[in-house]
Amino acid sequence: MNKIQLFFLLRKNTKLSEKRHPMFEANQYGKLIGYIVLAFVAVEFIALGTFLGWLAAKESSPEMIFFVMPFLLIIDFSTRFATQQTPLMLVKPYLLTPLSKYTAIDCFLVSQILDWGNLVWMTVILPYVFIVWCGGLSTGAAIGMLMLLYLMILVNSQWYLLVRTLINQSLLWWALPIVFYGSLIGPFFFLSDETMDHVMDSVGDFLGDYAFSWWTFALFVILFIVLFAINRYTQMRFIYHEISKHEKTKLKHVSEFKALNRFGQIGEYLKLEIKSTMRNKAIRSRFIQGLCFITFFSLAIAFGDIYKGNFARNFLCLYAFIFFGATNLVKVMCPEGNYIDLLMVHEENILTLLRAKYYYYCCILLLPVILQLPPVIMGQFSILMILAYLLTATGPVYCMLFQLAVFNKDTLPLNEKITGKNQMENKWQAILSMVAMFAPVVFVLIFQAIFDETIAFIFLIVIGLAFTVTNPYWMRNIYQRMMLRRYQNLEGFHTTR
Repeated sequence: MNKIQLFFLLRKNTKLSEKRHPMFEANQYGKLIGYIVLAFVAVEFIALGTFLGWLAAKESSPEMIFFVMPFLLIIDFSTRFATQQTPLMLVKPYLLTPLSKYTAIDCFLVSQILDWGNLVWMTVILPYVFIVWCGGLSTGAAIGMLMLLYLMILVNSQWYLLVRTLINQSLLWWALPIVFYGSLIGPFFFLSDETMDHVMDSVGDFLGDYAFSWWTFALFVILFIVLFAINRYTQMRFIYHEISKHEKTKLKHVSEFKALNRFGQIGEYLKLEIKSTMRNKAIRSRFIQGLCFITFFSLAIAFGDIYKGNFARNFLCLYAFIFFGATNLVKVMCPEGNYIDLLMVHEENILTLLRAKYYYYCCILLLPVILQLPPVIMGQFSILMILAYLLTATGPVYCMLFQLAVFNKDTLPLNEKITGKNQMENKWQAILSMVAMFAPVVFVLIFQAIFDETIAFIFLIVIGLAFTVTNPYWMRNIYQRMMLRRYQNLEGFHTTR
């Protein structure tokens, strides 16, 4: 069997694996919603490409797209975290087969290159190239620009795979994309207008001379090959390291959290949540990422000018309080799927666990409150805004996210991050996560338009307080519905372990 035949066989096996998954039917609805969202995004991208092309043709500067590409590549890099798996998640089942492991890695790397997601950016590139071609650019230069821009997207996809693999090993690798992309866009924010104009003129002259040179294309081809080779090596190395289960033998002090003993069984489950956050790679990494993102946006709002818009202020303030729920509570009960049978031993054990989770994630919100103090001190956020979004998170948002405990039935690996599952397992996870992120902001903006900001935040506080105070009632309702589906959910947890 040659590599081409193996490539089609592995693609076929991947699609069959998706169809056999317990959540395949539910994911079909999620895909439909994704296609609708993608259609709207494509329309916006076409409009963007058309506008940039018209501007470039008017100024007789076809190289203008290269000034915008750093920002497009950052968006592309960021969105891949939510939509694209690393090949190592797919290679794991083939490690014990007679197939060459490097051949399997090559096939999955190639499938990532041929993924339709890479073509999304053609909705920006094609209109731009077409308009500048109509504006006088030669046919050969237009084709070369099209190929070069698409090659830049492919290089960015290989860069994403490498960074994602390294970040799964240590969060310190986040410094790599931060430094790289920061060096690309940092001058726009930190240099004076006069200096920036001089830099842009120099860059424009350079692009005018070399943007359409075959040397530039050759440089990106070499960069693509180098990144492909590095991915091939590092991903195989890390997958063997993870599957071999190398254990650290260094003894560590284990905290008993004795202060929580006074809360009885809820205290025991609170200890479990705290230790899960501290010890399990998947949960710990999401927690640390949340702290980094919230801190960054808080400082950017407090001391920068980029997020001064009304929507940006409201969204980022809400984002600080929603992040931990949107990343962890959408998978509520999925980590417990590893030992769900033990939780069924005593009556209302799971109800107590759910209450402990709720109290834990309410307490975690004290961290965003502290991190949002700089914008409050600088006058960007008001105390009323902080209180409104805090109670929105503990009230209606948490109530909505905890509903997923009824439907989630996919076991979440606790330590496997490279070969583990990190995507949405059912349609409700994606839908409720998006609703939690945007619905409160839309509500505030509507009420601001009708009344004013103060009344909008007061409404949020009243609604949030009502949901927060009544949490024992809606939590019990969730528990009762879980019990009605317990055998169906147990089967799903057992199947996906």
